[in-house]
Amino acid sequence: MKELLEKLLEAVELGKVDKKSPYPPQLKDQDGAYELAKNALEQGCKPEEILENALIPAMENVGNRFSRREIYVPQMLMSAKAMSGAMIHLKPFFQSGATKRKGTFIIGTVTGDLHDIGKNLVAMMVEGGGWEVIDLGVDVGSDKFIRAIEEKPDAVIGLSALLTTTMENMKKIVGNIKAKYAGSKILVGGAPVTQEYCIKIGADFYSPDPQGAVNYLKQLVSLK
Repeated sequence: MKELLEKLLEAVELGKVDKKSPYPPQLKDQDGAYELAKNALEQGCKPEEILENALIPAMENVGNRFSRREIYVPQMLMSAKAMSGAMIHLKPFFQSGATKRKGTFIIGTVTGDLHDIGKNLVAMMVEGGGWEVIDLGVDVGSDKFIRAIEEKPDAVIGLSALLTTTMENMKKIVGNIKAKYAGSKILVGGAPVTQEYCIKIGADFYSPDPQGAVNYLKQLVSLK
């Protein structure tokens, strides 16, 4: 079983989605994340073991390599796609309640902003870290965030902005959420966002890359 999980970890880290996937070349014609996760479950491995011993460490490796600029967005997207292939088999266990998630993460790109690559990367990394992710999409205003929080009051919230012109909307949304849910933890990110801006608008955490968000969520869980 250990060898199978190691293969799954490698497949996710290198972006091998399934057997027919030509990428990466060194794993051509070998099983990908889709098949390896399925095989692990069929051989009696628990979903949480697959998550903790293969998917989470794989995505952590990917996130750290991205932070060190050893890989770039295309490779990261392939790894996220491979992780999603494995998660197809695990999600039914999470949705049924048979396996517990670490928490809920609500994410969206703020009003007036239609960029979603950064948001999608964070969502995929956080899901790979064992969280339920509610992706509200792009051009999301305060009302939509607040409705999602009403359904999941313990959720952590992530706001993304890729334009300097939409940073003001991020400020308004943070203010509106905090006014109604003062205890909410809000992460912010995006190309024009900085640590100084995070503090200025009253958000709880800023990360310049997806792995930073994952690490912050990990800290939140350890404090519970």
